[in-house]
Amino acid sequence: MSEIPSSLPASAWFTHPDARNWSCPPVRDDVPGFHASLPDYAPTPLIELPTLAAELSVGRVFVKDESSRLGLPAFKALGASWAVHRTLAERTERQGDGPPVTLVAATDGNHGRAVARVARRLGQRAHVFVPQGVHPTAVAAISAEQARVTEVAGHYDEAIRQAADAVADTPDAILVQDTAWPGYERIPAWIVEGYSTLFTEVDTQLAAAGSELPDLVVVPAGVGSLAQAAVIHYRSRPAGSVPAALLAVEPDTAAGVLASLTHQEPRTVPTGKTTMTGLNCGTPSALAWPYLRDGLDAAIAVTDAEGARAARDLAALGVSSGPCGAASLAGVRAALTGDGADDRRASLALGPASTLVLLSTEGTAANPHHLDHRS
Repeated sequence: MSEIPSSLPASAWFTHPDARNWSCPPVRDDVPGFHASLPDYAPTPLIELPTLAAELSVGRVFVKDESSRLGLPAFKALGASWAVHRTLAERTERQGDGPPVTLVAATDGNHGRAVARVARRLGQRAHVFVPQGVHPTAVAAISAEQARVTEVAGHYDEAIRQAADAVADTPDAILVQDTAWPGYERIPAWIVEGYSTLFTEVDTQLAAAGSELPDLVVVPAGVGSLAQAAVIHYRSRPAGSVPAALLAVEPDTAAGVLASLTHQEPRTVPTGKTTMTGLNCGTPSALAWPYLRDGLDAAIAVTDAEGARAARDLAALGVSSGPCGAASLAGVRAALTGDGADDRRASLALGPASTLVLLSTEGTAANPHHLDHRS
């Protein structure tokens, strides 16, 4: 295993001691059934890694491996497929069958490819806006889905702005975005609902492995929609169940969720270059923010070097994980080791028998940046 950092800057850690006392309503229960009806659906693996449990001094560590999800190398297809399904069903109910629509999205890679794949399979069109920093191979993969691709000379937030403007100027265009802002919340909410299937699978797989609910779930956070889905799933449990702690992980160059939690209000941070391109988002989703504020136990920021070490170590253990997916391991290592680790463990209520679930949200095929940073 790689060397573990000896300390964690105070600015890279936030904790909320009362998060497990907060609750919220669950999402609708027909989402997993929808995904199960898709021809290429299968639950992604939940892989137990005893080596990591020993390293982190906990009881069990499981990695949810999203390197192959609905034919794509990342989890995003869960949200895109459900949101497009709901969008097109409502459109047909209002207008009847009509000509194809154009599904528009901004992306750091995986979301846009998922929207393009769903559009192609359903006979619709796709137009995807891609900011600077997305690997050319990832851009080519979106184009290969027969999507129109516009490369933006700016960051992710600028790509979102241009995508929204394109929808306003294009008849029969629909914005399918995984971040929300005032006035644009319905489709992002459906995307979050789509992610719930991942956590339902984790419940079933942990039970099959002889484990109860996890003590800690570690989630990579970009705009925060997946973290919102995690909060909804684990904060809507029946009364009396032991709540899981939830830890969000971001790149230190794009830690918008961490900055917002620290200041207790939504913040936009300037973003820099990072190999964790799918997490290179400076502004939390307005829809996600109240859930993150009230339901996350902790947030942490990690460096590209820490993410790269985690990806290499996961590969050595047989898990294909790109930089965004490996952020979960990098984050939990930074939280549970080094100076101040005892206090951070205590804030997460973790002990030597605890069970951890790390979400590896993409495989190496989703984010070719790992090939550019091998050592």
